[in-house]
Amino acid sequence: MENICKWYSETSRIKNAYDKGLLEEEWVKKYCLMGGDNCIRKKRFEDEGYVSPDYVLPDGTVDKKLKEIIDTDGSF
Repeated sequence: MENICKWYSETSRIKNAYDKGLLEEEWVKKYCLMGGDNCIRKKRFEDEGYVSPDYVLPDGTVDKKLKEIIDTDGSF
């Protein structure tokens, strides 16, 4: 059963990237549909108020493809 993270909504950059086919489904299944457990982005936001850059994945790593798209276009 899915336990969708409260931050996985229409304003979520992870959801936006996934919906546009820029992010593998595995990221969403492993983090966003599991309540955000172990999500570095969620933890940093809730603990520190830090908004991760759009190209940072739930495990805290940088997705070079997303970074390149953002650096080129300014968004995705």
